[in-house]
Amino acid sequence: MMLGSAWAFAGAVLVIVVWILTGPTFHFSDTWQLIINTATTVITFLMVFLIQNTQNRDAKAMHLKLDEMIRALKGARNQLVDLEDLSDEDLKKLEEQFQRLRKKAEHNGTHSRNAGSAKSR
Repeated sequence: MMLGSAWAFAGAVLVIVVWILTGPTFHFSDTWQLIINTATTVITFLMVFLIQNTQNRDAKAMHLKLDEMIRALKGARNQLVDLEDLSDEDLKKLEEQFQRLRKKAEHNGTHSRNAGSAKSR
């Protein structure tokens, strides 16, 4: 994306330098200050939407990649595809289910690690 490039940054710095250099010409007036304030506010406002759009596209691409991996892995639960479409309540239930699975795996892993280290002694 061009707006995130070094050239865009250099252009923004150039605009600021030109604005500063024109200060003495305009006697550092309120209008002179208003120009940069208005311009930066408008640019910031527009960038918020641009950044949000970019993040949404990135998240969608990541979801599609993960969905493909879930579909490709044998034994994976296909119900996990398209989780982003679930309600908050359904996501909370799934999160609690994964927490229970994690605790169970940690409990089982602790016993097997201790048994393994005892055997190696």
